[in-house]
Amino acid sequence: MQRSSLLIIKTGSSVREAGERFGDFDQWFINSIGSDRFDFRVVSVHQGERLPATRDGLAGAIITGSPAMVSHRHEWSEQSAAWLADAHAVGLPMLGVCYGHQLLAHALGGTVGPNPHGRRMGSLEVEIVDHNDALLGPFTPGGYFQTTHVEAVLAPPKEARVIARGQGDDHHALYFGNRSWGLQFHPEFDVDIMDCYIRSRRSVLTGEGIYADRVLESLRPTPEGKQVMQRFAELVEQADRAGS
Repeated sequence: MQRSSLLIIKTGSSVREAGERFGDFDQWFINSIGSDRFDFRVVSVHQGERLPATRDGLAGAIITGSPAMVSHRHEWSEQSAAWLADAHAVGLPMLGVCYGHQLLAHALGGTVGPNPHGRRMGSLEVEIVDHNDALLGPFTPGGYFQTTHVEAVLAPPKEARVIARGQGDDHHALYFGNRSWGLQFHPEFDVDIMDCYIRSRRSVLTGEGIYADRVLESLRPTPEGKQVMQRFAELVEQADRAGS
């Protein structure tokens, strides 16, 4: 039986320490979903690779996080945003994570910039406010997820609906309509990856007045992250079976 094709739009790479131990962003998503569930296609847009036609046999797409900033408007990022707007218009199921969440919001008319509340990093509590949402609704009222970001969605697109909030981020998860979701948290991270990220950012955190050791001590397992990715996979499969 031929597997459906799931596109991973790679917008950057992990910090060196995490990459050496756990692989890169695309592998974390594949691991969360299951390598045998889809025919995964990885396109590294930050390295100049070109995205396929939106109707090129794709069942869905995931947009990864990145060390880049959406507000910097890199050429590859703006080109990817245009592709996302077209894919959204034809109803391709999509999930944007961190940078991907922000890029989807930007692509559809929202505003992205530095989070006025500063950097967020660690195992942070997320409040799911829409129990009817197809993706996050089953996880109401929320829980802890791994988070690391500097920028945020400051103003969602006009048609978007807030489905979850986080500390210092009222737009932590959005449903953009037409089978497109954005998550500021990282469902593909586990606690070991998060630990590695914090240690690699220790000097930066110290410079911002954040005590890395306290953040490390507060880390906790977040198995719901993998469950969220499994749920997105189910939604992609449902849409693919429906032939739309």
